[in-house]
Amino acid sequence: MIEHIKRIFQIPELRAKITFTLMMLAICRIGGFVPVPGINGDLALAYFRQAAGGQQNLLQLLDIFSGGAFQQMTVGALSVVPYISASIIMQLLVALLPGVQREMRENPELGRRKITRWTRIGTLALAFLQATMFAKFALQMNQSQPGIVLSQMADFTVFGIPLLFFTVVVASMTTGTLFLMWIGEQITERGIGNGISLIIAIGILSQLPSVIGVVFQQLNLASQEPGQMTFASLVLMLGIFVSVVIGTILVIQGQRRIPLQYARRVVGRKEVQGGSAYIPLKVNYAGVIPVIFASSLLMFPATLGSFLGSDNVIGWLAMSLRPGTGIYTVCYVLLIIFFTYFWTATQFHPEQIASDMKKNGAFIPGIRQGKPTQEFLDSTMNRITLIGAVFLAIIAVLPMLLGRLLNVPPSVSYFFGGTALLILVGVVLDTVKQVESHLLTRRYDGFMKRGRVQGR
Repeated sequence: MIEHIKRIFQIPELRAKITFTLMMLAICRIGGFVPVPGINGDLALAYFRQAAGGQQNLLQLLDIFSGGAFQQMTVGALSVVPYISASIIMQLLVALLPGVQREMRENPELGRRKITRWTRIGTLALAFLQATMFAKFALQMNQSQPGIVLSQMADFTVFGIPLLFFTVVVASMTTGTLFLMWIGEQITERGIGNGISLIIAIGILSQLPSVIGVVFQQLNLASQEPGQMTFASLVLMLGIFVSVVIGTILVIQGQRRIPLQYARRVVGRKEVQGGSAYIPLKVNYAGVIPVIFASSLLMFPATLGSFLGSDNVIGWLAMSLRPGTGIYTVCYVLLIIFFTYFWTATQFHPEQIASDMKKNGAFIPGIRQGKPTQEFLDSTMNRITLIGAVFLAIIAVLPMLLGRLLNVPPSVSYFFGGTALLILVGVVLDTVKQVESHLLTRRYDGFMKRGRVQGR
């Protein structure tokens, strides 16, 4: 292990990418502690803990995604959730608008830049909307617990609206979200790994010390009396944690290999008759993206319901989608399955694979080339995608079942299984793959240089 780490840092380019990524992630964490002007973060944190009451709710889920910034009402409270929501909307528009798909095929680079631009605009709009609702919610909190909002800012009103407070909160939180979006794009472009996923992952990891503290508090080791959590529950949770990690790795990396036969193959300048290979079809082609998309999409109506209250129809419908309810669980599972198939359909193109196979003289044993091959690949991918989607859904709802069966606090169950764990494992695997690709590229270049020198 130490030798592998040394080998990574011996490559200047890879070392620079990793250093840049770590610096950007450190800046993200610093932003999670910068308070919004006019809000008392300590009183807000106490209010949120009292509102949670040891039950599963939206506030804890938002706090996991923001790395603890949401409960303290800092400038990074919204995290990158608006960006993810905007990305979902753009992906749906690309899939539903044939003109956009045609433009993407004809000029991929121009289409990608256009989608990126519109995603940024959508992020700005969603961040502005969510920050406005957040400011309104802070005023409601201040009525229940005075002191959360500074009186000097709340008393400055225009037509009865605390305009100064709304302006400061909306500007601060919107800027924080846009800054995190920029950092994520910089990491993706100049660093290692997917920037947005890494920001979410580092926020989840930042909750580890508090989770460990809650576990020790629940065990009540300082007293002779039994705690709310027993050692048997802890051992069972650790066993589930290890099982989920292993299962997630196996499913994310698992693949079905479709055998290929070649009627003729061109190797170098020679034509070789026959040969065999395979097409690796991943069981979980979408990775953890469906879980992130489903969580972010359900956060918006639930957040809206929390801010509006249940006094109106919209608020009541939105409040019914809060985490822990039956409607939320059903919608969560269905959205995970939907986004798994949706992402696979947008990224996996069996017609292109079938066309390339026909050009190269390859065929699947027992399947004719052309349309039959395309239909076979499509049906096969649909079947194995169902396995991956069901697995993701089961792991995602596991914390709710675990918390109810073992009487475990939601903050602990969320970390030891479910959305947080899936995101962590998926991001780590994706980052490791990128590091390995850099190592393989470095070895390949070195081998070619030696070959050219020997050839001279």
